[in-house]
Order: sequence, then C-alpha cells, then structure tokens
Amino acid sequence: MSASAVSPYFDALETQSQDQRETAFFQAFSEHLANTQQKVPAWKERLAGVEPTSVNDRASLASLPVTRKSELVDRQKSTPPFGGLTPKDAGSMAQIFTSPGPIFEPEADRPDYWQAGRAFYAAGFRPGEIVHNSFAYHLTPGGWIMHSGARACGCAVFPAGVGNTEQQIEAIDHLKPAGYAGVPDFLKVLLDKGQEMGRDMSSLTKAVVSGAALPPSLRQEFSDRGIAVVQAYATADLGVIAYESSAESGLICSENVIVEIVRPGSGDPVPEGEVGEVVVTTLNPDYPLIRFATGDLSAVLTGQSPCGRTNMRLKGWMGRADQTTKVKGMFVTPTQMTDILSRHAPVQKLRLIVERDAQQDVMTLHCETDSPSDSLKAALEESLKAVCKMKGDVVLAAPQSLANDGKVIDDQRTYE
Repeated sequence: MSASAVSPYFDALETQSQDQRETAFFQAFSEHLANTQQKVPAWKERLAGVEPTSVNDRASLASLPVTRKSELVDRQKSTPPFGGLTPKDAGSMAQIFTSPGPIFEPEADRPDYWQAGRAFYAAGFRPGEIVHNSFAYHLTPGGWIMHSGARACGCAVFPAGVGNTEQQIEAIDHLKPAGYAGVPDFLKVLLDKGQEMGRDMSSLTKAVVSGAALPPSLRQEFSDRGIAVVQAYATADLGVIAYESSAESGLICSENVIVEIVRPGSGDPVPEGEVGEVVVTTLNPDYPLIRFATGDLSAVLTGQSPCGRTNMRLKGWMGRADQTTKVKGMFVTPTQMTDILSRHAPVQKLRLIVERDAQQDVMTLHCETDSPSDSLKAALEESLKAVCKMKGDVVLAAPQSLANDGKVIDDQRTYE
C-alpha cells in the first residue's frame, strides 16, 4: 500500500505485529547477507565464515561484529572512496556526500533512499502540500534526506538551505508552505524575524525537525503559534532511523531496519529500558551497513505508540556513547570497561568515575554485584590496573544502584 491521503499510515508495514516484522526482516536479511558477502569486498572479509541462513533472529545478529564510524574513516582512507563497503563504483551512484571524519556517503537512485517518507507522513504531510526545507544541501546529505521524504509523500519542496533568513521569510510569505523541515532553533528564528518584518507565516502548521534538541518549552511555544512539531532521528550514513508521530510518545523505528541498544564499548545488547548505544542494521543493497554503531545513546520504550504504529520505540537522543577520556595523560575508553566487565562474571554493570583530588586525577570503579567480597574487589582492582595501566579504587554496589544513563565512564573533573 502506498501513501494515501485517507490512511493515517504510510503503508501497512507500520501496523503489522512485531513478530511479523522481525520474521520478515530476518528472512530478507539472509538473502541480503548472502548478496553482500558475494558482492561487497569489505563485508566478504569482515564476515568470513558467517553462514547467512544462521543469522535469523536478534540473538544471532548480536554475534556479528559491530562497525564503528572510526572504521569507516580508516577504510575509506585505505580504499577510496567508500572503503570497499558498496557493491557499486562511485560513478554509478546518484549523489555523493561528506560528513565530519571525513566520511563519504553514497546515495543510489531510488525513491525515498533515506527512508524519510514515513517521518513526513506521520507529521501529517500529504500530496499537494509545500515543504519549506531549511536543512543544508551543500556537501552533507541533510537537506537531501528531508527532501526525499517530502517527495515520497507527494509534496513539493522549497530547497531553502541554510542562512538568508530574510529571503526565506519572503518565500514563506509568498509560497504559503504547509510546513517546515530543519533544525528547531532556526524555525524559531524564522517565526520571530517574520513577525518582526510583518510577514505572514501562518501557513506553517506542521514541522519535522532534526539535528538539535527540541526542549518541551520550545515545542510548546511552537504549538502556541499553531505549529505541530515532531522529531526525526537521522544520520548521514543511514538516513532516518526513527521518527515521532503526532502522539509525541517516543521515536518509532523505521521499517527495514533493526535497531539494537548495546552496552557502550561493546556489541552486547542491554535489557529493554536500559540506556545504551544505538546500533542499526539495514537492508540497503547499495550501502549495506550491518550492526553500525551510531555513537548515540538511547533506550527502548516498552509497548507500542498510541498512534497505532507497532514498531519498537526509542526514548530519543540521550547523549553520546563515546565517553573516551584522558586520565593522567592516558586515554581510558568504554571498550576497556567492557574488557574489565567480561573478566568478572559476578559483576552485572560498572561505571568508572574520574575526579580531581588534591590536583590529581583519581579513578573509582563502581561495580554492581549481588556477590560482594574482598576477593572480588581485589581482583577488580588488578583488572583495572592491567587494562588501563593505572591504579584506581573499586567500590562494590548493589544491583540496580548505578544510574541508567548509558555512561560507563563519568568524567566529573572540574578545574578552577
């Protein structure tokens, strides 16, 4: 079913049961994985020995290695332009973008390549409306991600891009777009400046925002001005991963992706509700990313959205997973914390707190366990020294006592 003006949903996939969704995904993923191993050099090397039909659920998916942005940078430097991670050469792509790293991202010539259509449809955009898109069209894919989503809903797009505030206001006054796409802060700038200029901005009644925080106070201000604003969570590598609906009850994961929440510094999924790093696997044949770590923190919301969409929901963006810090001139990483955790079965969760005491860096490793003992404490102190090459204190804590914020390294140092 394609997008329809009478349906509240973009298509029937949005309301299928989660069991149906995951069964369909993993059936498609086996074929996708076989094709990827056959056609994509880097994945053939990375997944050597993996039998595609054996990856048929979340548990087996979690056995595959996680791929991080830093690896993309290294691979693209050694094997330009895309690190051997695509089955096509660069000239076969429709467009090529870049993001910090630098990382170069391809876009193939397919409708709604970035899977943004659902976000716009859930925001209420329908065929025949105009979208004012103020995301950047230069170098990065942001503008094109939103552009493709609006077009997938049958909307015309005014490609405003960034800057030129007064010209953008004049365009809104003249074209009367139904809604806006861009960062939330710039929408407020446009509204405030438009009011100052005496321009008519009243055609704007809805918006899809991304790329910056949307505090409740700002959302309420937009609502008071007659604009219903929802968020989309997207990256330059993957497109739209999840999006809000009018229910404003968490971010609904996109179809044709599997989202995992893993312990930062590892590939191990955490229990539902626990904060961890967002890891995404797609069925994109042109740029197959398997267990791609976004570097963002989030958590799974229990249940389904009140809007009737049944896919898994995320709480939203909750910070960055890369908590690498420097202590006494040496880097300490989440991966090291995962190493320590793996050495001690009685420990369920840990958190390294870094502080300043008498002008010195001090590390304290807090460990949740239901089997505290002096011998466990001593063993953890030895592991901390062996892994991080520095001494630190260890505190044994009760289960569920550490904060559920995804942090495995909490740098609390202040300098006066």
